[in-house]
Amino acid sequence: MTVLPVPRGLDAQGRLTREGSLARVQPVFRPVVAAVRDRLPAVFGTRLHSAYLYGSIPRGTARVGRSDLDLLIALCEEPADADRAAVQALGEALDREFPQIDGVGTLLHGRERLLSDLERYDLGWFVACLCTPLLGDDLAARLPRYRPDSLLARETNGDLARWLPRWRERIARAEDTEEARRPLVRFMSRHLVRTAFTLVMPRWQGWTSDLHEMAEVFGAYHPVRAAQLRTAARYGYEPAGDPAVLRSYVDDLGPWLAAEYARVHGVKAPRPDQGLPLGSGRPRRTSPA
Repeated sequence: MTVLPVPRGLDAQGRLTREGSLARVQPVFRPVVAAVRDRLPAVFGTRLHSAYLYGSIPRGTARVGRSDLDLLIALCEEPADADRAAVQALGEALDREFPQIDGVGTLLHGRERLLSDLERYDLGWFVACLCTPLLGDDLAARLPRYRPDSLLARETNGDLARWLPRWRERIARAEDTEEARRPLVRFMSRHLVRTAFTLVMPRWQGWTSDLHEMAEVFGAYHPVRAAQLRTAARYGYEPAGDPAVLRSYVDDLGPWLAAEYARVHGVKAPRPDQGLPLGSGRPRRTSPA
């Protein structure tokens, strides 16, 4: 029998609290964070509005040599191709210089998009609750306080059905090797576990970014799929390159989860793009974040 974890991540009014802080950055990662803080103004100058950390480093759970550095950069206007190239170059330089990180992933957006009505319960929530301010004026001051409700669930993860055809294409294009499949397993495992968790988040009334805890919360409400989610959570940290895993994601778990999500929360409003973080430009080692 699955024991439901005690809900957490909320303030006394039932609103989501920010999960990370600079105080939680482990000493070994502080030189990397300091380098980002020093170099970003030189890259963007007055066009830089603000910058944020997210992921395991500001949560204090990063692992040396196995975790990547995750950044969100907000510009005063929408980014151009030259800005994306500059971010890519910065990430590659940091990755070469600091062996304690395993790559750099960067989200790059204009300030107005992050504050827009369309993104209020997606990128806006992400900034306000999952991002830790590093530079500039914190956009969270201009965003609402969020609750773990059905609206937030729909607007963060209610687009799985649109992702599945792209996933099938990526699987078909991937080299037929375990090494090539591991990053796909890692990415898709994490996406599915997070989607499954937010499916039941309004019932649990809490927040966590730990994949294992997400799977346990989900399993308490959907015991038939509990073992499948626990396995996906494990692969989210330590992926295997088994093609059967990918097939199960796009032929079984993914379609079921997309249909259940649409039934319970509805479908997320379409976005003009489906941007992913800009990576460090080299293959990742298969490791937890």
